[in-house]
Amino acid sequence: MTSKKKTTASLKKSAKKPKSVLKNASKVRDTKRPQIKVLIADDHSVVREGLVSLITRRADMTVIGEAANGQEAVDLWKQHHPDVTLLDLRMPELDGVGALKEIRGDNEKARIIVLTTFDGDEDIYRAIQAGAKGYLLKDAPREALMDCIRRVHAGETCVPVHLAAKLAQRVSGETLSDREIDVLKLIAQGKSNKEIGSALFISEGTVKSHVKAIFAKMNVLSRTEAVANATRRGLIQL
Repeated sequence: MTSKKKTTASLKKSAKKPKSVLKNASKVRDTKRPQIKVLIADDHSVVREGLVSLITRRADMTVIGEAANGQEAVDLWKQHHPDVTLLDLRMPELDGVGALKEIRGDNEKARIIVLTTFDGDEDIYRAIQAGAKGYLLKDAPREALMDCIRRVHAGETCVPVHLAAKLAQRVSGETLSDREIDVLKLIAQGKSNKEIGSALFISEGTVKSHVKAIFAKMNVLSRTEAVANATRRGLIQL
C-alpha cells in the first residue's frame, strides 16, 4: 500500500511539472515581445529626460532617439524609423507642424503624437491636418500618455474628448483667410492700418475691410482683443 501511495504521489507531482514549465515558457515569450520604438522631440531637456524615464520603465516600450528641435526630429526619424514619435508643437529651426509635414512627406504611414502645452483650436486643427495621429497636453496623466502611445501604435487615433470638441468647433466655424492672418500678425506687432497697407502692398481702405472682417469672424470689438484671441487659439505666435 505504501509503495502504491508513493507511486501515485510521484505521478501527481510529475503531472504538475509541465504546467509549471508552460507557465515559465509563457513568461519568456512575453519578455521577448517586440517593444514599441519611440522617438522624443522637445526643445526642453527636462521634459525629454522625464519622458525617457517614463517610457523606459514600460516593458513594451523603448526610446530610440531624442531631438532638441524640429529639424533634428526629422533627421532622427529618417535614420531610425520609430514606431511612434512624440513631437512638441513649438520648437526652434522647424516647428512641430513643419516637422510633421516633412516626416509624413517621407512616409505617410508615420505615427506621430503631438505632445504640447498649447490647446488652441487652430493648433489642434493644423496638427491633425498635417497628419498627427494623436494630440495630448503635457499635463495629461502619465497612464493616458502610455495608453495613447499604444493606441497610436495599434493604428488608432488618440485625441481627448475636450480637445476633439475644440477641433470640431474650429472645423465648423468661420476661418480667417491667409490675407486676414497676415493683417492680424501685423496688428499684433502694433502696426497702424497705413503701415500694414505699406507692408502688404495694399491700400489703407483694403486694410480696414480686412480688420472689419477679422473682428466679425472672431466676434471681438478691438485690436487688443483680436490679438489675445488669436494667440490663445494658435492663429498667431507672439
